Amino acid sequence: MGINNNYLRLRGALALIVALAFAISGGDAQNSTTLVPAILTFGDSAVDVGNNDYIHTIFKANFPPYGRDFINHKPTGSFCNGKLATDITADTLGFTAYPPAYLSPQASGKKLLLGANFASARSGYDDKTAFLSHAIPLSQQLEYYKEYQAKLAKVAGNEKARSIIKDGLYILSAGNSDFLQNYYVNPFLYKVYTPDQYSSYLATIFSSFVKGAVSSPVSIIQTVYFGEPNILTPSNLDCEQKRIQVHMISHPSQVDKLYNLGARRIGVTSLPPLGCVPLAITLFGMHESGCVSRINNDAQSFNKMINSSATNLQKQLPGLKIVVFDIYKSLYDLVKTPSNYGFAEARRGCCGTGIIETTWLLCNPKSIGTCRNATEYVFWDSVHPSQAANQLLANALILQGISLIG
Repeated sequence: MGINNNYLRLRGALALIVALAFAISGGDAQNSTTLVPAILTFGDSAVDVGNNDYIHTIFKANFPPYGRDFINHKPTGSFCNGKLATDITADTLGFTAYPPAYLSPQASGKKLLLGANFASARSGYDDKTAFLSHAIPLSQQLEYYKEYQAKLAKVAGNEKARSIIKDGLYILSAGNSDFLQNYYVNPFLYKVYTPDQYSSYLATIFSSFVKGAVSSPVSIIQTVYFGEPNILTPSNLDCEQKRIQVHMISHPSQVDKLYNLGARRIGVTSLPPLGCVPLAITLFGMHESGCVSRINNDAQSFNKMINSSATNLQKQLPGLKIVVFDIYKSLYDLVKTPSNYGFAEARRGCCGTGIIETTWLLCNPKSIGTCRNATEYVFWDSVHPSQAANQLLANALILQGISLIG
């Protein structure tokens, strides 16, 4: 795979920055070998390392050819031919083993000191996105995190556990499934709500997931549409959909969310250029020769809202460090000029193309035309980047998130 000079300079700069960060930290992290004591991950298939293997859902990646280029050349439950961007980030931060999938047997004993991964493929900010696929919703991932804290205290002791929780790196990746596997294919959503309305709804959930709230008594008229998320906005009050209006009272309650539970270093990924993933091109790109521009526009609009929300959270919550990782630009550059980064193909996935990549299987041992050399492909399957692309995305992630390390 030929890599240009810009990439080599990026790698050199990355190595220097990480070395400086480690020197500044005084080697204070776990066993003086990692820049953060633990990594705790929430979200969707971009970061799921196998939790879906342990639940009743068809959306799994525990079969070949997934994992064929991983260390042991076996499927790990990750939706990739090899390492995810978060795996490579852990490598860069000095980890010699990866935080385990929380539902796996490996998530026990001293392995919990590394952190844990709570992510679930087909999950999203909107819990209903997960319900459609029987994935683990974000709210349940947070409940698992509470369980993890109790287990960690038993393994490490209360004082060390508090230190790990406070200084750990928290990663959140969500929104992809909310749009690609829910909004764009659900007429109960896209016929009722504009993309911006749905984005605003998701951004509100993001803020709530991080900060929680003490609610005051309030009277709510909630419109519940049959078979769709319960979103009420002024523009859809007169919509000709069958609906039930329910009068409810919300009572004061303390909601424990990520910040309340101790998180202080949070990195959240932006949406990628969703209109450039092979799935979107196959389903929605009939009249466009490149990426689907309207879907990319929606992703950019959502990203602006997430950035604004993150800025507000940083102002509101003392001691919080939060960074939005701009995955959009990094992946868009790979897709638009793949040869500059050593790639030959950016419109099709290595595993599964055309009609096949629109099915739930995404990629399987019998997928027609699975490529021999995934390093030439930006995408491994119809949605997820290859390990080679993840390496470049991880480099950008580390550079953007350096403030979370010191």
